[in-house]
Amino acid sequence: MVTVVIGSDHAGLHMKEFIKEKLHGAGYMIIDKGTYDEKSVDAGVYAIAVGKDVASDPIGKKGILICGTGIGMSINANKVNGIRAALVSDLFSAKMTRAHNDANILCMGARVIAESMAWEITKIWLTTEFLGGKYAKRVESTIEYERIRK
Repeated sequence: MVTVVIGSDHAGLHMKEFIKEKLHGAGYMIIDKGTYDEKSVDAGVYAIAVGKDVASDPIGKKGILICGTGIGMSINANKVNGIRAALVSDLFSAKMTRAHNDANILCMGARVIAESMAWEITKIWLTTEFLGGKYAKRVESTIEYERIRK
């Protein structure tokens, strides 16, 4: 089972805590990169921290980021080489972002979806395997672009 590295800003704090509780109950190892209270913070700090941790162990770790909309988290996390962060608010996208894109960070918006939906999305996202094949070639082209832009 992968380790889940999780982070949020102040707007995503309550949903992060809810998801952590559910993940713990499902037997996942969790690393919480913050935030830890409702004081207003910059989402990018947490997105980068989670992104770096996931990128350091792409086989053993997946990430979850939550802010008000999920947009800021996804933009910032995707600045980290090796990260494929996807903003998801429905079950079909949760499955496809893993199956076709091998996304390694799930981003969600606490002001966009209910906690119960976030948990359903998380379960699908964590249990869907990457299909490989023609999709592996597509993911590899993204990875190659990261190598040449360094």
